[in-house]
Amino acid sequence: MQREDIERLREQVSCAVALEQAGFAIDLKESTRRAVKFRRRGEIIIVTHEGRGWFDPLSDRKGDIFALIGLLQPGNFQATLAAVEALAGVQPLHPTWRARRMAADISTRWAARPLLCQGARAHDYLFRIRAIPRRVLQHAIDGSLIRQGPSGSAWFAHQDNDGRISGWEERGPVWRGFSTGGAKTLFRFGNSVGGRLCVTEAAIDALSLSALEGRRDDTLYASTAGGWSPATESAVTLLAGDLDLVVAATDSNSQGEAYADRLRQIASSLDCGFQRLRPNAGDWNEDLQQRRTR
Repeated sequence: MQREDIERLREQVSCAVALEQAGFAIDLKESTRRAVKFRRRGEIIIVTHEGRGWFDPLSDRKGDIFALIGLLQPGNFQATLAAVEALAGVQPLHPTWRARRMAADISTRWAARPLLCQGARAHDYLFRIRAIPRRVLQHAIDGSLIRQGPSGSAWFAHQDNDGRISGWEERGPVWRGFSTGGAKTLFRFGNSVGGRLCVTEAAIDALSLSALEGRRDDTLYASTAGGWSPATESAVTLLAGDLDLVVAATDSNSQGEAYADRLRQIASSLDCGFQRLRPNAGDWNEDLQQRRTR
């Protein structure tokens, strides 16, 4: 990942989200608009700079989202980078800043980009590099689910429970991320009332699994964009309540297993069928690319 990509992630991900997911809670009585205090038992973290910075008042530790993730989840930089990427587009449970650095409204920004079409760099990337069949891409185009972003990237729509655009996954040859100011809900492709829900971690994986399965007519293929926000859980729960089977089609790694366990819990609470479906490789797009090379 290039330096400018890392800088973009630094702008997209709020330290408040990382703390909330680590079990910290806001101390409203001791917070201000510029400095929000989070507590977890005896630990204290103050979030500043509209969520982009933090410091520990009990020590000299401070920094940005990467330093915070390194503190909360010790590991090498690649592990830290993956953890930050997973939080892109996740909004805090309790928004603490009114100002948002958005050039325009989410729906306006989405509508301003052209739909994916054959001949576009983004289409070439998805078809030739990612091996997604043209027929699958055309179905997604017909549903207005993919638009062309900058630098040959593709934007994959996330929609809320009322069908409104909440944000989008951004994937391309030189960049991957989530829309600045957007919120992760679900990318949805297929039949929403078919009885079967397959949940993946990326829109490209949702399309890839659809291709591998022959785009089953009874299935809605969905993506969480590699994160798990309250809006995502709400969307999955609402869908699962009307379906027969929830399929955890997340990646074959520890994070994928953690997401699968959450899906299992949702299915169990709704008395819905559950299945764990794992790719042979790390993810479904790898499986699809390997099938093409055989």
